[in-house]
Amino acid sequence: MTLKNTDIKSPEGKLGILIPGLGAVSTTLIAGVMLVRKGAALPVGSLTQMGKIRVGKGDNATEVNIKDFVPLADLKDLEFAGWDIFDESVYDAAKRSQVLSNEHIELVKDELVKIKPWKAVFKNEFVKKLHGTWVKEAPSHWELAQMVKDDILKFKEEKKIARLVMVWCASTEIYQEMIPGVHDTLENFEKALKANHPKIAPSMIYAYAAIDLGIPYANGAPNLCNDIPALWELADKRQVPMCGKDFKSGQTFMKTLLAPGLKSRMLGMKGWYSTNILGNRDGEVLDDPESFKTKEVSKLSVLDQICQPELYPDLYKDFYHKVTINYYPPRGDNKEGWDNIDIFGWLGYPMQIKVNFLCRDSILAAPIVLDIVMFLDLAKRASLSGNQEWLAFYWKSPMHAPNELPEHDLFVQVMRLKNTLRWFMDEPPVTYLGAETYN
Repeated sequence: MTLKNTDIKSPEGKLGILIPGLGAVSTTLIAGVMLVRKGAALPVGSLTQMGKIRVGKGDNATEVNIKDFVPLADLKDLEFAGWDIFDESVYDAAKRSQVLSNEHIELVKDELVKIKPWKAVFKNEFVKKLHGTWVKEAPSHWELAQMVKDDILKFKEEKKIARLVMVWCASTEIYQEMIPGVHDTLENFEKALKANHPKIAPSMIYAYAAIDLGIPYANGAPNLCNDIPALWELADKRQVPMCGKDFKSGQTFMKTLLAPGLKSRMLGMKGWYSTNILGNRDGEVLDDPESFKTKEVSKLSVLDQICQPELYPDLYKDFYHKVTINYYPPRGDNKEGWDNIDIFGWLGYPMQIKVNFLCRDSILAAPIVLDIVMFLDLAKRASLSGNQEWLAFYWKSPMHAPNELPEHDLFVQVMRLKNTLRWFMDEPPVTYLGAETYN
């Protein structure tokens, strides 16, 4: 294998994190980073902060911290800013979201109250369950995109920011498919922006503004967003890395853990039934059927790719896969996921697996956002551009080239991610075939 001698720029100066949607996930991330910087908590769940990577061969092999192996930004250099449809500080939003304890929030109150949202780009027809009161007004989508750019450039100048990354942490929009003449080319997309075309979603306006300014972009929701030919074209033109979509935090994370294990042992499956209850703003938004369809498509895509029923019809042909999400306000951000898996083994004898995952949605998602920011910034400094498929580890529905299939197996994904990090640093990959491990 030919290794690339990468030229990675040093992570000097401040890294600005731009977030559309300063809700539960965002405020958990921001407060968490500030708590970690104070030494008041650990960044549990973050591969960039707590993960290690094997380097070298045989007796010379060592396990080193990922953050020491590749040149990542330091937590002390992070600056946060963002947009929201409600005019409340990050401190007030964190209190309202009730993810973190009051004790933790009060420890970083002085920092959190200073971060106040800019007015958001918002169209009620794309998120029907929310009614924003802190919203930008302009005659066209094009002018809204310029307003977003103005916010970014002002922040960059005022805070003396060296580099930027944008991560969409706002709500799931209604289901959309790519429309020729609107989303297919950059020229058509820019014309549609100026014509105020109704099929351009707010998330697309943010993505366009960021990528056009040369800022890496990640889509944390299952929205169509940047996964359109027009924005792939723009990312290539501006030489900007991007990725998405939909943070793989809870139930789908469990699927990508369990399904590869079942397949590795050639155990068959008749069906997989998944349901969720949650009571945060995400649950409220997903109570709308059109927004839920966007999430459902994302969550349903996992098992087919992992199990490959076309290759293993005796084991997985016509297995039944059902996903539901139920809004249940008393549970708040503490989501509960139930899975019933009907499997069969030797001679076709049936068995069952039942999983009850009582998770904390934003606690799982916050470190994902941090890692994505760190790795996208690394990719930008290494002059990579376009879709970063090596970050599929973090996504329910990883973006992929039209003629390829996404990789959903969590263990393949993490091996690919770590081997990409080795590639960055001109270290040979680890495949566990033996030669690079023992010799």
